Parts: sequence; C-alpha cells; structure tokens
Amino acid sequence: MPPSTLIDKLLAMSRIALVDVDGTLVDTNYHHALAWARAFRRIGLTPPLWQIHRHVGMGGDQMVPAVAGDDVEDRHGDDLREAWTEEFSPFLPEIAPVAGAHKFLAGLRSDGARVVLASSGKPEHVDAFLDLIQGREVAEAWTTSDDVERTKPQPDLLESALQKLQQSDDPPAGDADVVVIGDSTWDCVAAARLGARSLALRTGGFSREELVDAGAQDVFDTLEDLLRSLRASR
Repeated sequence: MPPSTLIDKLLAMSRIALVDVDGTLVDTNYHHALAWARAFRRIGLTPPLWQIHRHVGMGGDQMVPAVAGDDVEDRHGDDLREAWTEEFSPFLPEIAPVAGAHKFLAGLRSDGARVVLASSGKPEHVDAFLDLIQGREVAEAWTTSDDVERTKPQPDLLESALQKLQQSDDPPAGDADVVVIGDSTWDCVAAARLGARSLALRTGGFSREELVDAGAQDVFDTLEDLLRSLRASR
C-alpha cells in the first residue's frame, strides 16, 4: 500500500487522538534540555546537551537513568528531579505555544475526534500550558506525571488517558481506533507499546528519520500541515 494511501486510511479511521503537550503543543523541548543540564551540573555531571535533548519526551523517572545510568538514578534521582523542577520553572513565562496549537485541537474536535492530552508534565506545568493553549476548551481530559508511576516510553500515560475517556459520561465504543500525536521518538515508542498508531511532528527537534525509525506512521513539519492532511483524507 503506498504511504499516502496508508496515512489516508489511518486518519480516516482514527476517532481518539492522544496528543502530547511538551514539544507538540507548547515549545518547551530546548528549555527542558537546558533545565536538565543545569540539574545534572549540580551533582558534577555534564552530559552534552544534544544527548539530553535526544531523551526529552521521557518523564523524569526515565530520563535520569537513560542519560546518566542506574547508579546515578539510585543515588541522586529524586534530587535531580527536584533540581530540574527548580531550573525549569523560571522558564515558564518565556514559553510560547507551538504555532496553531489551539486551532489544531479545535479542528480535531470539530472533525469528530475525542481529544485527550497525554502529558507526563508536572501538574502545575500542565495547568500553565492548558491556559497557554486554551486547552480546557477543547480537550476532554488530560494527564500529568501524578497519574502514573512510569512515564514515556512506557505506555502507562497513554493507557491512563484512555481510562479517563472510559470513565467519562460518554465512553468510546470498544472498537474505537486510537492515534497518538507527538513530537519525540518516545511518543512513538510508547504508542507502539500501547498497540496504537502514531503521527509525529518535527516541532520538538527530532528528525524525520528518527521519528519514522521509532515507529511514526508519518511526520509533519507543522500542526497546520497535519490538520490539513487529516481533513484532506475525509
């Protein structure tokens, strides 16, 4: 099946959209990388920023051992996550929405999709980002790091997002199709572990090749491009 036919079929089928927040709807990935670099520096470690960036999209529980090893996680994991919060919070006033974020979510809803924001961010950060993109107006539910013990690339957050829909007044049909929309390789890996398809954006700084290798069905440069493709497939 040609790629264009595959993506058209995928988009036409999808009724539940699990949408990542950081890097996908708000432009935060490089802020996260710098905050983690500063946190690691507090304990005398200086992993290169490019390496940290390639792990952005993981939650803090996964980030520390992935970047610095299990020994650092065992000895310093909680302190590093606390330091990261202290380093990231001052960036909040500088963070801007990814272009077209609210319009994209509103477009998904107007086209009949159930929209859940599948974020592993801290609750106070997710609240700030929801305000920034007017997300409460269009998303039926959202997750935070408090909802699960294991974050991406584990599928727990995506499962939690689906459970929130199941608990709603209008639960989805059992045969509803799910698509995960994100910006990092870890979104795509988590989607595959869930058994769902994924669509990716380059807004988080990952290359098309990296995203496809991680399992993305297709990759888009902007949210507008993705929404246009979705509508063209109807």
